Amino acid sequence: MSKKHKYALICIVAVAVFFRFWQFSSIPNGLYQDEAMNGADALASLQSGDYRIFYTNNNGREGLIIWLDALAIKLFGSEPWVLRLFPAMAGLLAVLGLYFLAKELFGEKIALASSFFMAVSFWAVNFSRMGFRAGLMVPILVWSFYFLLRGFYSDRHRMSIAWFVLAGILFGLGFYTYISYRIAPLIAIIVFLNYWRFLKNDFSFLSSKYEHMRNNLLRGFALAAITAIIVALPVGAYFWKHQGDFLKREGASVSVFSQQNPLKELGLSIVKTLGMFNFQGDYNQRHNISGLPILPWPIGIFFAIGFINELIHWLKRKNGHFSTVHTLMFSWFFIMLLPGFLSTEAPHALRTLGVLPIIMLFAAKGIWWIFDKLNDWYELSDRHEAAGIYGRGHHPETHAVVALTLVIFLGAIGFYEYWRYFNDWARANETAEAFNQNYL
Repeated sequence: MSKKHKYALICIVAVAVFFRFWQFSSIPNGLYQDEAMNGADALASLQSGDYRIFYTNNNGREGLIIWLDALAIKLFGSEPWVLRLFPAMAGLLAVLGLYFLAKELFGEKIALASSFFMAVSFWAVNFSRMGFRAGLMVPILVWSFYFLLRGFYSDRHRMSIAWFVLAGILFGLGFYTYISYRIAPLIAIIVFLNYWRFLKNDFSFLSSKYEHMRNNLLRGFALAAITAIIVALPVGAYFWKHQGDFLKREGASVSVFSQQNPLKELGLSIVKTLGMFNFQGDYNQRHNISGLPILPWPIGIFFAIGFINELIHWLKRKNGHFSTVHTLMFSWFFIMLLPGFLSTEAPHALRTLGVLPIIMLFAAKGIWWIFDKLNDWYELSDRHEAAGIYGRGHHPETHAVVALTLVIFLGAIGFYEYWRYFNDWARANETAEAFNQNYL
């Protein structure tokens, strides 16, 4: 990592810290009943020493958030803000993890842009500052796939084993976070199959090398899967014995398949869920500024551009097979939107929170596509002037102007998101009504 990129990452992490901890004890004011119930169960576990895999109160919740809340209460006391401490830390880990994942996929420019969007995004900031267990899912997803890809691409066998084990531990831990996570392993399976196909297409003519890479891939992925199963075994055993709790949280009443016309409801839900990014978002004031798109218009436009460009690239199958990187992006996108697609309560920003990192990655691809075009335009306009001195594409003023424009524009987006969260949302009467119960 170059010095300028290192400093940029430090600045982004500092911005993420500010957005997640500024006025932390007062915004949002009060506790929602789900947060309060988490705190009550954490206090009960501290007093009794009974830490459960699954807590059946409040329609049922996986245990990780309760265990972390208990630790926070033990360290800092039973104040309302304490119940939001670990989700906020998870939000920071998600920002940092997205940088490393995006860098693995597309390089440092995309990594910096995507992590910045995650740092300031209202959607990400809001769920980092509430004590909901879904926020723990996001960094686990990001770091799991980062370690998995490092295992795929590592040339050193011992190091690849370490990456696969780390990926397996996190994949297993995710089952203790939130109900939507349960479908996330499908992404890993699809990416594994796609990467195997890539090896077969590109290296099968080198039989010995192909067999070596294939065997390493199979051993590594099997190791990750076994590790994940071992870590998730306690919660799996619990649900085997208490099968009624497995889907207890959501309930049949909100499923599109429980409606009189399920196909119509499914279609409406898909349209509403896909439309929440740029047209009409979640109406729950706890989750969003009621009804507004979940992405502000600049990030929403960048997301749309990035999504379309990457979809075209993916479908072209330039090397005769689908790109593994793009297969990861699109399988992540559609699979983590399934909880929203299958619910009559769409659009729902909480149930679809697992798609957040990949949305920020698409947005980063979109903004860099625009600024690359802008850079090309500047270079074209300067071509005759620069050709005799620097050569085409190396005029220093061109890059300085583009870089300054980008920094100013990103700063404006950061300020806009700050205003939306800390002013428009935090000061709204509807927000105060949404957090009007304080149990601790």
